[in-house]
Formats: sequence, structure tokens, C-alpha cells
Amino acid sequence: MFRKIVFFQLIIILTSIFLLSGCTEKSKVVSYQNNPDTTTITFFGNKYETENVRVIEEIISNFMKENPEIRVSYESLKGNEYYEALEKRIQTGKADDVFMVNHDILLELKSRGKVTDLSGLSTIPNYTDSMLSQMNDNGSIYWVPTTVSVFGLYCNTDLLKKHKQKVPENLGEWRTVCDYFLEQGTTPIIANNDISLKTLAIGKGFYSAYQNKNQQEIFESLSSGDKVLSDYLGSGFSLVNEFIDKGYIDAAKTLNTKKTSDDLTEFVKGNTPFMLTGAWAAGRVAEMSPDFEFQVVPYPALDDGSLEVINADTRLSINSETANLDEAIKFVEYFTRDENIQKFADQQSSFSPLKNGSPSAVKEIQPLVSCYQSSRTVIGTDSMLDLPIWDLTADATKKLLSGESFESTMQWIDEQAGSERGAPNET
Repeated sequence: MFRKIVFFQLIIILTSIFLLSGCTEKSKVVSYQNNPDTTTITFFGNKYETENVRVIEEIISNFMKENPEIRVSYESLKGNEYYEALEKRIQTGKADDVFMVNHDILLELKSRGKVTDLSGLSTIPNYTDSMLSQMNDNGSIYWVPTTVSVFGLYCNTDLLKKHKQKVPENLGEWRTVCDYFLEQGTTPIIANNDISLKTLAIGKGFYSAYQNKNQQEIFESLSSGDKVLSDYLGSGFSLVNEFIDKGYIDAAKTLNTKKTSDDLTEFVKGNTPFMLTGAWAAGRVAEMSPDFEFQVVPYPALDDGSLEVINADTRLSINSETANLDEAIKFVEYFTRDENIQKFADQQSSFSPLKNGSPSAVKEIQPLVSCYQSSRTVIGTDSMLDLPIWDLTADATKKLLSGESFESTMQWIDEQAGSERGAPNET
């Protein structure tokens, strides 16, 4: 009976996805038998992989044991398809009660009044000051993070040792190792067509702003149009362009390499010393049983050392038009309890956004901890920047990979940012 009910709900949900988003990617659903005395809330997210769903299912199951009057149904889609489906559901008035958001889509949803103010959640005081500065929006809070994700450089340490090369700790050392492997006929860096190179550009470009602690002033000037993105991101994209021109990255291959999918498959073959992607994939790489040791280190993108790009991640928001507001708030409060945040961060090979939280214990990401703790960090999608930085930098990266010049790409990103500032808010 249970399986039949779940299967029936699965057909309905998948049919809805196809109608609303046109997606062909399968989704996974965690659903539970309902009865007339319970309220069912729906939870839509982009955490799709089996191991992610397993942790979410555990949190949901424990929540329902504590709150037997509430049932939760979780559904997920992968990658950009998720955000396309989310937008279409909201447009058609079929948005879920709770959903995951990122920086760029939240700018849009907030402007249209589609997300609920969560500043009254009982768990808000548990967040670090750094996270609260990101969440606070003129006294309101429209999302809460469940992890702090980190982007890093995966290093095949066995391959490096075999060739008497070291894990790079600064830009000069990184160039030296890359040049060595090029001479051996190996393209040294695996990158994907989404997060790899844009996070390198953002980190390099905005690092001095964070170290000088004037990022708020700079982001306000960028958001208002007093300054342009290329003034700051130019140095980062110049480095990306250099890596492409030198052949450190296979541009044509990168354009077709999906994040935490194709790139991981290529890396575990063991023929390439480096890969740029999110540290949250470290557990997945380990589970793929590579026949070599690896570690994830900060980006060695500075002349005098390394930096980390981080994000307040797996952000939860509540639909402002939900008919189940009290139940949705209760669920989000439960999800953001200390023990659940830690459980989720551990599984995601990420850091906790809470004051008393700890970094994931996954051994391969431990080199990231000291850099994070010493604040040599840049926030990839800083909430103080009212521009869709994640999408703009992804598109700029693809232009460079496609052979467009550095100058024309920087001109394009400034023009696009200007268009975003001038775009009227939808109501």
C-alpha cells in the first residue's frame, strides 16, 4: 500500500514537472502517506544526488516523528533545470511551501514579493555574524542557509609525487606545475562549464576588497552603477583568460563538461593533476574509489598565497503565498537546528553557518579549514551585491572559452550589469 501511494504521488509530481518545466531529467521524491488529520507541506530543492536525499529524508522523517500532525513531501531536480521549474511554478501560482534558492533567483523573487520574511525564526540567533550580515535585508530575512560551501582545487597527490611536483601554495607555483605537465603532454586542469572558472575569477577579482574590508562600499557602488564590474573582476578574468590561452584548460572540452558529473569522472581516471570544483564533491570522488590519494586545497591564485571562495549555500525560503505558513515555519526551524545543520554540512563536505558549528570531517577537505578560519575568503554571491553575479560570471566564462577576446567579454559583462540595473521589477 505504501509503495502504491508513493508511486501514485510520483507520477503526479513528475507529470507536473514535465508540464511546468519541460524537463526530461528524472527527479526524486520523498513522500509519506497522509491521513485526514494531518497537513502536508511540499519541499522543492536542487539536492538531487542519492546521498543528499538520504540526509534530507532522515531530517524529514525525524521532523514528522516530532510533529505527527505534519507530513512533508520532498521533490528535487538537478542543476539549472531546478531553477527553471521553480520560476514556472511561481509564475503559475503552483509554488511549493518551502524551496531552495540561490543569490540570483532570490533577487527576482524578493522584488516580486514571493518569499516570506523569516526574521522571526527561533534559530536565527544561532547563525554567525558573517552569515547574519548576508541574510539581513533591511531588517528582514528571506532565506536561511544550511551550509557554507567552499570551492577548491582538487590535487592528485600521488600523480604530483610521481612527477616530483608539489601541491601549489601560490600562483607562481601553480603556473610552474601546470607548465611542467603541459611539457609532458597533459592538460593540467579539469574544469566544468559552470562553477570552476567563474569562482576563480570572482575570488581573484574581489579578494582585496574583502581583505581591506571595504566590500560593502564597493558592492554598493557596483549595484548603483557608479563603478563597473570589470574594474574589479578584470584581474580574475584575466587569469582565467591566461589559463585558457596557455592551454592549462581545454577550452572546447570544458564547454561541454558538466559540474560534479563529467569533471569527476575525468578526474578519477588519475591522469590529471588538478580539478576545479566545489569541495562538496569530495565525498563523491572518494566513493568513486580512485586508485590515488587526493586532497582539496584553497585556490593558489595569489602571488603571496591562496584564497577560498565560499557561499552561504543550500538556502531555504518559504513561499509568501503558502496556505501552510505555520507548518512551513515549523519545518524550516527544525531543519536549521544545530544537530541537523551539522548533519547536513558533514554530508555535504561543507562548513556550518552556525556559531557552534564545525567543518565537515571529510579528510580530503581539511586543507581548506585553516584558510577559512584565517578569513582569506571571498563570498561568491555576496548579498550586498544587487546584481545576478552568478549568472553573469558563468556567461562571461563561456564567452572566453568560446574564443571571444578578454576585452569584448569585459565590455559585455559591464553592459549586462547595466541592463540588470535598469530592468524594472516585475509585479
